[in-house]
Amino acid sequence: MAAAKATLTDSLSFCLAQLTAAAGEGLVGGKDPATNETPLGRALLALRTRHIKAAGGIERFRARGGLRPLLALLRRAAAADPAPSDEGPGSAPLSVASAASAGPSPSPSPASSAVSPSSPSPSPPVRLRKTLDLALSILANCCTDGACRAEVRRLGGILPLVTILQCVKTDSIQNRTARALGNLAVDPESSGEIHSAGAVPLLVESLTACQDSQCLQSVVRALRNLADSPPHRLALAQQGAVRPLAELLATASDPALTSALVRALLELSRGCSRACAEQLSLGGGLGPLVSLASHPKRLVRETSILILANLCAQGLVRPALGNAGGVEVLLDELRRRRGPSAASPASQQPLVRAVCLLCREAINRARLRDAGGLELLMGLLRDPRASAWHPRVVAALVGFLYDTGALGRLQALGLVPLLAGQLCGDAGEEEEEGREAASWDFPEERTPERAEAGSFRSLRSWLISEGYAGDVSPDWSPERCPLPEPADPVITTPGKTSLRSPGALRTLGRSPAAPAAAEEPWGREGPALLLLSRFSQAPDPSGALVTGPALCGLLAYVTGAPGPPSPRALRILARLTCNPACLEAFVRSYGAALLRAWLVLGVAPDDWPAPRARPVRRNQHRELGEMLLQNLTVQAESPFGVGALTHLLLSGSSEDRVACALTLPFICRKPSLWRRLLLDQGGLRLLLTALTRPAPHPLFLFFAADSLSCLQGLVSPAASPAFPAAAPMDADPPTPCLYEPLLAPAPALAPDLYFLLDSGLQLPAQRATSAAASPFFRALLSGSFAEAQMDLVPLRGLSPSAAWPILHHLHGCRGCGAALGPVPPPGQPLLGSEAEEALEAAGRFLLPGLEEELEEAVGRIHLGPQGAPESVGEVFRLGRPRLAAHCARWTLGPGRCPRKRALALVGLVEAAGEEAGPLTEALLAVVMGLESGGKGPSLDG
Repeated sequence: MAAAKATLTDSLSFCLAQLTAAAGEGLVGGKDPATNETPLGRALLALRTRHIKAAGGIERFRARGGLRPLLALLRRAAAADPAPSDEGPGSAPLSVASAASAGPSPSPSPASSAVSPSSPSPSPPVRLRKTLDLALSILANCCTDGACRAEVRRLGGILPLVTILQCVKTDSIQNRTARALGNLAVDPESSGEIHSAGAVPLLVESLTACQDSQCLQSVVRALRNLADSPPHRLALAQQGAVRPLAELLATASDPALTSALVRALLELSRGCSRACAEQLSLGGGLGPLVSLASHPKRLVRETSILILANLCAQGLVRPALGNAGGVEVLLDELRRRRGPSAASPASQQPLVRAVCLLCREAINRARLRDAGGLELLMGLLRDPRASAWHPRVVAALVGFLYDTGALGRLQALGLVPLLAGQLCGDAGEEEEEGREAASWDFPEERTPERAEAGSFRSLRSWLISEGYAGDVSPDWSPERCPLPEPADPVITTPGKTSLRSPGALRTLGRSPAAPAAAEEPWGREGPALLLLSRFSQAPDPSGALVTGPALCGLLAYVTGAPGPPSPRALRILARLTCNPACLEAFVRSYGAALLRAWLVLGVAPDDWPAPRARPVRRNQHRELGEMLLQNLTVQAESPFGVGALTHLLLSGSSEDRVACALTLPFICRKPSLWRRLLLDQGGLRLLLTALTRPAPHPLFLFFAADSLSCLQGLVSPAASPAFPAAAPMDADPPTPCLYEPLLAPAPALAPDLYFLLDSGLQLPAQRATSAAASPFFRALLSGSFAEAQMDLVPLRGLSPSAAWPILHHLHGCRGCGAALGPVPPPGQPLLGSEAEEALEAAGRFLLPGLEEELEEAVGRIHLGPQGAPESVGEVFRLGRPRLAAHCARWTLGPGRCPRKRALALVGLVEAAGEEAGPLTEALLAVVMGLESGGKGPSLDG
């Protein structure tokens, strides 16, 4: 086939020359090229179809200077078009003369510049329209390149495009002009100039006037690209760009146009302004958006859902959005994104925010509750990956504060422990919303600002003076307005009235002279505390709030808050301890023991067994703890409480009976009550027996040690310490040693006997004195055994250190210090030591006095006033009854540090192992005051 014949238009130089001539640069004669388009039309067509579309064609066109004459041609063509133009809203018509003189090219001829676009004239000639079509198409294609966009902006090419958009109302011209503006708007600098040139009202006008789908898509895309920043989005909404988009969405049948519309609305609804929400709602866009949420095309479907999520930022549109079915759509989408193939947290964030905002109106809360939204929100709270959203979710749940059914459902789903965990969690702060996001259940008044401020100020003053709120913000809503609560819970039991709110609440919450406005700080924990307070006001809140996790969360907040804790938290604790329905729950959950350990003794679960460095306000916490325990005491000593405790101790499960026995010393002060329950009905023995069983609570042994110590104080209020502080042992000289004279080189009393040890060491002795010291030695040395005739008597199984106190004791030494020799220092094991060997030998040789002296030596060294709790278990492992009693006295001794006492009990339990009998009897004797010689009450086990 023969090659195609080359034409002049194949040359880029020829095309550029024609373009330059048509633009008036280098023009010869007076002929106006704008009216003679035959060579120009061919050049423009070649530029669009061949040169621009070729690889690198746009760059070559720009490098050869094609943009300058192209823009000049557009100016001349626009000036030559006298088509009428209606004034767009908010923008005055631009004069063609000003448009023509705005660019760097020469001004058009006087004849053409005299034509005003506002003068009546027929539509542009076909040839002129074709020239504009081709030139605008070339420019729009060039503006897909960043360098060309910058060049067009430098050459002042934006204003002529706006002029053409205003003057020429032909669909094809409007289409290509909008496309060129849309491409230019990709650059933020160009977008700003397009806004300043007044293009937005003209594009909005095109939306309502144009019928061609392609033109509408170009205009919609231009508006989308112009919504590139919050100020530009607001300007578009204020100039009415959103409503026609919404109206088109309701009637559009072209899938491509629908896709362009939802993409534009998504950009315009980012950080949704009030104007945007109002126009979209008035334009009837909510229903179509909800319908498009089930569109088969993924882009349309997900974009529509995100628009609905963005709209939730405006309270005024949320009720209508709910009526259109938006609540169910957003819930379903969030549920889908959190499904087995969970999407990234970033994709879930706008939906979580939208669902939480929907909780601010009662009508949407009802829909959300019926659609399973409560379960979805609870799933978010349980998800550690969603911790950044937890404050927002909790604040959203505050909206259900007065919905009894929803609260019951939330409680059944386990909300209370999650709220308690929020009090001292590491979750981020809740994002602040603008006043437009406030609940639309309370629309803002359309009054002048001064009158509104005065009205609001008087309302806030009244609420504060009445004690209903610490502060109220202009966007008043349930999550910002705390519930009115009684400051001091008052309970009445048969025969008793208790008002338990002493200075502890004021000291921790505020000073008595503090203003009422400072009484209710609203920090990140405010929503969680408000919900917990609501739960605590139920007739029987024990099942949810008097549990280990809930109490730990409240106490962690009260003791760990960086500043004074909220008085609401203190009122919750006071309300629970004053409620008779909560008494059994406090007993079963070891709540009373926890209050005492954490607040009074300063030992939290995280502080056990190793202490944790943290700032504490011990005096304030102790006062609060004593007040709360006193509240429980009032309940326990009432007729109802006595019956409840008796039932727990006698008829409860084994775990409940142990918990009751452990708790009684903390909350019972009536001797007749605790004696009957703990002594007569076996509560004490039950507790002691449970020590060696699996612990039902992480702090069980700490609680048990504290409980036994408190009970000992009740039984023997004047008990003396097990080992009174004494002067150092070397300050009290030992008694004279009677055995040393036998060791001298020339003893005054010559030995008549030597004991031979396994090591070969020979120790001197007196036969008569040794025989008189023990029945064993009397039979050995004075009886019919062969040793009675021997001068060197072997003593098998004795080391020198273990034999040393035995020889001293045989010769009458008492308290000379020899018994201390075989005892190892603290920190070294006693099992297998020479002290154990000496004790075994003293028993074998029938020397009870020596056994007692050795045990006393072990006690002095390992269980002295400064002894370590770890030594208690070591001493108990020797298995000596008197040493076991020493261990029990050391553990439960008055004035002992609670932590050391508990660590000692842990060591005792470990040492006792499965043989719990000796430990039980030793502790029982100490608690009853029998070991110290006191006359304790009889124990009927």
